[in-house]
Amino acid sequence: MELKGNIPCVIRVSDAKTHDVAFLDTIDYEPGSFYIMDKAYIDYQRLFRLNMSKAFFVTRAKTNMSYTRRAYQKVDKTTGLRSDQTIALKGFYASKDYPEILRRITFTDPKTGKRFTFLTNNFELDALTIALLYKCRWQIELFFKWIKQHLRIKTFFGNTLNAVKTQIWIAISVYVLVAIIKKELKIERSLYEMLQIISISLFEKEPIKQLLTKSNSQLEKTLNYNPLF
Repeated sequence: MELKGNIPCVIRVSDAKTHDVAFLDTIDYEPGSFYIMDKAYIDYQRLFRLNMSKAFFVTRAKTNMSYTRRAYQKVDKTTGLRSDQTIALKGFYASKDYPEILRRITFTDPKTGKRFTFLTNNFELDALTIALLYKCRWQIELFFKWIKQHLRIKTFFGNTLNAVKTQIWIAISVYVLVAIIKKELKIERSLYEMLQIISISLFEKEPIKQLLTKSNSQLEKTLNYNPLF
């Protein structure tokens, strides 16, 4: 999902046996782009391939990561930052899979007091920006939460592989279409409001922009006179 909006750019539906990190093998990395992922995607060999593609990653470091500190930068601790280090991985396999230096940043959320340790191959952005970039990853969680809540994907209508995948793709397609409409037409309503309006107006012969920009009083009349209710 791109940080500029709520529209997914790559989606892959896999079975429960497939590990999350395998998704990295399906991506054609764009040089200069940032890829933000949680620590379930840490595989040093795969991350090094991303690094060699001249792309950047931001992820959370594992608690048992073994490393040697090579250098450090001073940080403003009033922002929540605790350290900004240049490190090299230790261990035979880790150092072989990722032979170059990495950047390790620790940050404590001022609101929750929770401590985070980030790992990145970008040495140009300031440490606080790296921490805020990772925070944007929460949009992915909100995306799945929105689909589960509003697109009726909590239960499946069929149990076959094809039935399950078909329902998932339909739900994702609906989300993406509504998100594109919101972005292109600059609609101020939430995605949930838009979905509700469209669902009760499927048989209305009215331009979509006009339909979605009606006042609340006009929408109430539509709800009251809609024969589906």
